[in-house]
Amino acid sequence: MGKRWQVEKKNEHYYKSAKKENYRSRASYKILQLDKRFKIIKKGDKIVDLGAAPGGWSQIALEKIEETGMVLGVDLKRIKPFPEENFQFIQGDFTQKEIQDKIMEKIGGRANVIICDAAPSLSGIKDIDQLRSMDLAENVIKIAKNIMEFRGNLLMKTFQGPGYQELIKKFKKEFKIVKTTKPASSRKASSEMYIIGLGFKEK
Repeated sequence: MGKRWQVEKKNEHYYKSAKKENYRSRASYKILQLDKRFKIIKKGDKIVDLGAAPGGWSQIALEKIEETGMVLGVDLKRIKPFPEENFQFIQGDFTQKEIQDKIMEKIGGRANVIICDAAPSLSGIKDIDQLRSMDLAENVIKIAKNIMEFRGNLLMKTFQGPGYQELIKKFKKEFKIVKTTKPASSRKASSEMYIIGLGFKEK
């Protein structure tokens, strides 16, 4: 099955397109499609990319903000450096307060946009994995409440299942506009969904 999956992956449209266009991941097309539809990122934004490795989303974010903004990637795994000087990286667990403090220090204020395509470590047990996914999403919302600029935007991957509707309700408490979608580049068999929060509310 492993070899078959690798063959399917290499033949898959977005995988081949990413190689051709020198994108680090097929996931780059997800954020491209979502940003085109919802206008999440603007030129000059300060962006925090949680769970950034291998860098597919950070790469697109750098294109969108041009030279006047900055992208801060955070991940347990190291990321191959980008040539752009306005990219910074923190290696660590973004659910930990120590790393969250480092994020605030690095961005020098508050983030205009938080993006997160992270997924928890999977056990293979559906119920446990869904709980881990919801816990990760809760952490992302907490971080947003701590470091997000008024009227900022949040784009996050999550998974359908128990807790999903409650998560959407929590988004609606924090953002003026909340949208859920699955971009064309997301695999049809995947239960992943993307939640977009636009216009972080003033506290």
